[in-house]
Amino acid sequence: MKSDAQVYDEVKYMVYTYASLCESLRLYPLVPVDSKTALADDVLPDGTTVKKGMVVTYSPYAMGSVKETWGPDWMDFWPERWLENDETTKKVRFVPKDPYTYFVFLAGPRICLGKDMAFLQMKRLVAGVIGRFNVIPAMGDDFEPVMTTLTSKMKGGFPVKIMERR
Repeated sequence: MKSDAQVYDEVKYMVYTYASLCESLRLYPLVPVDSKTALADDVLPDGTTVKKGMVVTYSPYAMGSVKETWGPDWMDFWPERWLENDETTKKVRFVPKDPYTYFVFLAGPRICLGKDMAFLQMKRLVAGVIGRFNVIPAMGDDFEPVMTTLTSKMKGGFPVKIMERR
């Protein structure tokens, strides 16, 4: 059995997997819409005044679809937007986006404390499953997840065929 350190070492270099997970969450964040209540009067960066007790609602789902932010290919699943070639090491490296642009895990003093652990677990799961199985979507190309106000989910689940690799 591998130690926690060995598992961590294996997944920390999975930059394409990390980029693919970020891209998936950009297009379909787990919490597509969220709200916060102002504890005191404040002013948003665009100059909007927020009074104490007002509710501010924002949408990571909509923010992941802004053409001016993500480019003309914003609707495409393109993990490469998170990667760049490192001329020093001659390797591809992951380049995170500004957390105020990529708001899936919040930002600033309220950033999700479990973000790094969540990515570690997701990468480990992907490595374990993809290393042993082919996972093939079992629905049509026009399939879209059903969005709810709290979490993104897929009506009827996400049907797949799982076949052991040989």
